[in-house]
Amino acid sequence: MADHLMHDNDDGTLVDQVMQTVRQRMAGRALLPGAKLPSIRGLASSMGVSKSTVVEAYDRLAAEGAIRPKRGSGFYVAGRLPPLSLAEISPRLDRAVDPLWVSRQSLEAGEGVLKPGCGWLPASWLPEESLRRSLRALARADAATLADYGTPLGLPALRHLLSRRMAEHGIEAAPEQIMLTESGTQAIDLLCRFLIEPGDTVVVDDPCYFNFHALLRAHRAKIVSVPYTPSGPDVALFEQVLIEHRPRLYITNSALHNPTGATLSPVMAHRLLKLAEQAGLTIIEDDIFADFEQEPAPRLAAFDGLERVVHIGSFSKTLSASVRCGFIAARPDWIEGLSDLKIATSFGASRLSAEFVLGALKDGTYRKHMDGLRGRLSRAMGETAAKLKTIGIEPWIMPRAGMFLWCRLPEGLDAGEIAQRVLVEGIVLAPGNAFSLSQSAGRFLRFNVAQSDDPRIFHALEKAMRQ
Repeated sequence: MADHLMHDNDDGTLVDQVMQTVRQRMAGRALLPGAKLPSIRGLASSMGVSKSTVVEAYDRLAAEGAIRPKRGSGFYVAGRLPPLSLAEISPRLDRAVDPLWVSRQSLEAGEGVLKPGCGWLPASWLPEESLRRSLRALARADAATLADYGTPLGLPALRHLLSRRMAEHGIEAAPEQIMLTESGTQAIDLLCRFLIEPGDTVVVDDPCYFNFHALLRAHRAKIVSVPYTPSGPDVALFEQVLIEHRPRLYITNSALHNPTGATLSPVMAHRLLKLAEQAGLTIIEDDIFADFEQEPAPRLAAFDGLERVVHIGSFSKTLSASVRCGFIAARPDWIEGLSDLKIATSFGASRLSAEFVLGALKDGTYRKHMDGLRGRLSRAMGETAAKLKTIGIEPWIMPRAGMFLWCRLPEGLDAGEIAQRVLVEGIVLAPGNAFSLSQSAGRFLRFNVAQSDDPRIFHALEKAMRQ
């Protein structure tokens, strides 16, 4: 599949494409130093090119020193192992729809850049005064808090608070079943290290949060996807994937789905858990948007009791992305192994971050702030949807809450091309195929309604759609 995508999209010659295929396999560790390359006949057949094209490509790679010929035996990878390149492991997509590209553009954007495609709130929408109070309190903390490593599980007081907060969603997790992490991303990374081996199959939604793809590629997982509907994954196709691919893991959002804003229904949750039990499937439930909900949606971990569901979250969306603090809630017999992995990869927990988050969450103004924020997001959702409709962009659904609108462009338009056109005007969009493993979301864009209040966004979109 990767070769086919590259063959269709690369503008270079056929020889260039063959060389790029070999480089990708070397960068992705599919071909290690000393490994024999595919035969000239075999590679020519698999890529649909002539044998002379492969001969020339191999000769050029040999001249570069990337491979070396052995008389009568074939060609072999030479030199040192190249650095890991996630971009090379991935299909060579247009950079405007590459998930890593989207992330970099959003993270590196200057002050004047508009970011309706990013995944976080503007700083002015966050509880600044509460954060400052927590910082001032932290400055008065004892020396051990300011200087020492945290314990492997993390700050006990914060874990007790998280236990009580999860109970509000029906999830019974004792503080000893909760481990703090540096972020939600680190939580998934640790769980992948703990639960899967390279080559194992993992199921994701289609579309899904694009960094799931990047993380799973880094772990050398085989990724398969299931189309997502307004009430959850397509159950019939989900069951088919379980039968055909026998995956070890399923990663999804609970409550508010990213990027679609959809909400899992109770019926769908029960059917998913029944299928997971029959197939021996473990589920990672990412609950990062929990505090945006107006009314609590079903949690897989609540129905399952943390038997085969692992519940994770963080505070980067509602408190501060600068303070990295997330958590894992899992069955008791897994926590020790996860703690060992955490020590091996990051040693102690971030004590300062945990204390900061605890202070902000315990601040009496946090709940009041979130009540106001939910109302503000609801108004922005309606306003953004209305503005998009006037230029012919239709929401897939109207979410119950949250910050994301998953929208469809008019027939014949490509979201990646639109993103390229508006980028030159200082606007970063999130095209649908960045979220879609099957590359079936070419007409979709994800809009962050909190970042979409500038009229220039809609003027630029309308102009780009006419080009």
